[in-house]
Amino acid sequence: MAWLAIVGATFGALLPIANPVSAAPVFATITTGESRESKKRQARLAGIYMAIILLVSLLAGALILEFFGISLPALRIAGGLIVARIGFGMLNPEPDRRLPKRDQEESADKEDIAFTPIALPLLSGPGSIAVTISMATSAEHYLDYIPIGVGIVLVAILSWMVLRSASVIVSRLGRTGVNALTRIMGLLLVCIGVQFIGTGVVDLLTTEAAVDSIRDAFPSAGV
Repeated sequence: MAWLAIVGATFGALLPIANPVSAAPVFATITTGESRESKKRQARLAGIYMAIILLVSLLAGALILEFFGISLPALRIAGGLIVARIGFGMLNPEPDRRLPKRDQEESADKEDIAFTPIALPLLSGPGSIAVTISMATSAEHYLDYIPIGVGIVLVAILSWMVLRSASVIVSRLGRTGVNALTRIMGLLLVCIGVQFIGTGVVDLLTTEAAVDSIRDAFPSAGV
């Protein structure tokens, strides 16, 4: 049961950030003119690359934090700020989400657009990576990496399925439908970001060093 909760938490945290429905119009645009089989291949590779990027972040996250001397509370606060910023941006989506002109031109010249720009940064950008590392460092045991990894793979599979049907989704939902879903995902992201920041601040203030500093600052208060 605990593992199912971790899988659900991972899936729920990553899906709004990845937001494959919002990435579908971009995918449909830059694969215009390609065969149906080529589009399916690009969608499949994008899902695979996304899973690899986040799984590497999961496995190497703790080592990266230790190497740079970054504390978990600091990561949670920074990750929360990133996620909340992305969420606020999604609450007011642009009328037409597009890649910068230079990226569009580069994508048009590429045979494989699955890694960039689809998998990185659209599906597994800084927000997704920050959340993944935060969840990795919150794991109580290395076995907890398994359900987190399962949650990552499930999000990648769903992203692949959405991109595979990108043209259909865009035509059915239309720009209004895509923007509505984007706003819902944005609200969820703001909530997740605030929760991350709150948890990080509490953890930061309850560290031994912080408590000692408070005691030194207010000796008469008996803290």
